[in-house]
Amino acid sequence: MILGIWDGHDAGACLIEGGSIVFAVNEERFTRRKLEIGFPANSIEHCLEFSGNDAGGIEAVSVSTSDISKTMGRMFPFTVERHYLFRRRLRGLPFPGLHKKFKLWVTAFGPNGLTEFLSKKLIRAGLKKFGLHQKPLYITDHHRAHACCASFCSPFDAATVITMDGLGDGASGTVSKFENGKLEEISRISSRDSLGVFFEQVTFLLGMRELEDEGKVMALADYSLPVPPEKNPLMNLFEVDGLKIKARLSSLKMFGYLKEILWKTPFEQFARMAQDTLQEKGALLASNAVKATGIPNICMAGGIFANVKLNMLIRKLPDIKGWFVFPQMGDGGLALGAAASVNYNLHGISRIPMPGVFTGLQYNDDEIEAALKKSGLKFNREPDISLAAARLIADGKIVLWFRGKSEYGPRALGHRSILAPPYSLEIKDLLNLKLKRRSWFQPFCPSILEEDAPSIFEDYDGSQSPFMTMAYMMKPEYRDKLPAVISIDGSCRPQVVGPDDDTAFRTLLENVKKFTGTGCILNTSFNRHGEPLVETPEDAVKTMTGCNFPYMAIGDFMLYGEGAG
Repeated sequence: MILGIWDGHDAGACLIEGGSIVFAVNEERFTRRKLEIGFPANSIEHCLEFSGNDAGGIEAVSVSTSDISKTMGRMFPFTVERHYLFRRRLRGLPFPGLHKKFKLWVTAFGPNGLTEFLSKKLIRAGLKKFGLHQKPLYITDHHRAHACCASFCSPFDAATVITMDGLGDGASGTVSKFENGKLEEISRISSRDSLGVFFEQVTFLLGMRELEDEGKVMALADYSLPVPPEKNPLMNLFEVDGLKIKARLSSLKMFGYLKEILWKTPFEQFARMAQDTLQEKGALLASNAVKATGIPNICMAGGIFANVKLNMLIRKLPDIKGWFVFPQMGDGGLALGAAASVNYNLHGISRIPMPGVFTGLQYNDDEIEAALKKSGLKFNREPDISLAAARLIADGKIVLWFRGKSEYGPRALGHRSILAPPYSLEIKDLLNLKLKRRSWFQPFCPSILEEDAPSIFEDYDGSQSPFMTMAYMMKPEYRDKLPAVISIDGSCRPQVVGPDDDTAFRTLLENVKKFTGTGCILNTSFNRHGEPLVETPEDAVKTMTGCNFPYMAIGDFMLYGEGAG
């Protein structure tokens, strides 16, 4: 088995054996701090527990990224913690402007021999606790890790592979060719020319948290009238030249330029101009890449591809035949990419099928029942939990849903979910007030039976879309029927659940369809505002009681809280 680890933003660990993902999880699930940073000790411990507490079964360890900024963070963890608290608006800094400028400057530098040596030494020190410090240790390039996730886990034997994010190891993106089991990088975009840093700066200037709230910018953009490209002052910040992106300004100068534009621009229009810029430049790069490789299937990873509107535009390009977005597309997926890269180098394995994202921990009936008894609330075992939950949802109720292994990645896909009717704006508002506290302009997402998708979406092409990584346009006749799960422009980010999915969640959707006529529900992540997805039964009970929700389907049990009928 190969152990992959990532000790930066959204830290985590992953085990790969042969062509299979054995276990993958992110550190936030255990520390309960969203997008946790630093050495993923809890994640590694659970990886070893899952493999039988046998460090001897670990063949090698791989970690991603050894650039100057990451190495400095490993040497001085307090600086990483300080920036984490500052970035999440949990604590201020005495000179925030200087801090911002220093970060933009230092993160642009790539790795060298010294940073690789120091990073290995520091990582080995963390591995010593687990008896892994003498294992072969490899460092995987940041964007190589993203590219391995995108290509190896895709359904394609041949694909054009694009990675784009803020930056890492001196780069902000790559274009690669995946064919005949080989992944070959053909272009690298420098950190100076980062569309990701641009969008992070826009997010920060709009008063949101960069590396976390970029989706809010995308949603806010829908509330602006269109801005013609020739009147968009952000369009000329970047030029796409073949397989390269070139920024007109350095990151520091761009930040000042964006501040000046925002000063005289309404927030929603500023968001729209930034979103349009990202879409036009990103889609042009994707089009050029497919033409250069001659392979019409495209695979994508890196934080930029959390932007489902960009993904939708790429999907609709005339040169694109098939698409895949790695579901843990941001830095949280680097542990898996690092492990996959070393697994390929050692064993030549380039196919790691990913039929689902349920790679985390699972809890048995005894563990669940013990947590329920401690709650002091009424509960009972249901003969058919999917039917019981579907009946409540069809009756207009919100149901917390906890079942099976936890999801890998940022999306709740039917194992740690909050479920509700998609036709009620009142319930959407109730969810926001009691639990999610999302910005008013952010839409919720639906889970939909695959057989219903063609009748609901005007641009559904039959592609598998099980991970909420793609946007589709809802047909006009359904926009009034399902208002709680669409944006103002009629777009939405669905989880499309196929007929081969034999889980209780699929059965729940089928039951909802029997009651309502449509196999569609509102599905949002099971967490309180600012927290990660719940991990344990205790987390689930605490969230339910803290927010006074009346119903939770957990395992085969239905738990009844205050207000349950």
